[in-house]
Amino acid sequence: MAGDPDDESDGHNLSAGGPARLALGDTRDVVLIDGDVETFGLAEVPDAAAEAFLAKTGWDPRRDSASYAFYRVRPRAVQAWHEQRELAGRHLMRDGVWLV
Repeated sequence: MAGDPDDESDGHNLSAGGPARLALGDTRDVVLIDGDVETFGLAEVPDAAAEAFLAKTGWDPRRDSASYAFYRVRPRAVQAWHEQRELAGRHLMRDGVWLV
């Protein structure tokens, strides 16, 4: 679950729906997550999801003056590696099934 002002480009791209790719880390220590996006406005976000977001981040976008949206990315594939030597074992999830 992620939160972003609903007029930001990242949020706009995610709210278009369909598949998404999230890239975390830097060029030497990478995590790629491919998944399907669900978008929730502040009024539609499930309470449990918003409370979990608050617990993790210490911030509740529902109480902010700006208009925010929540995005849930359900992973279908996850890759992670640290430099070239780990490329061979980088697939951690494929087709929604954990391999590790």
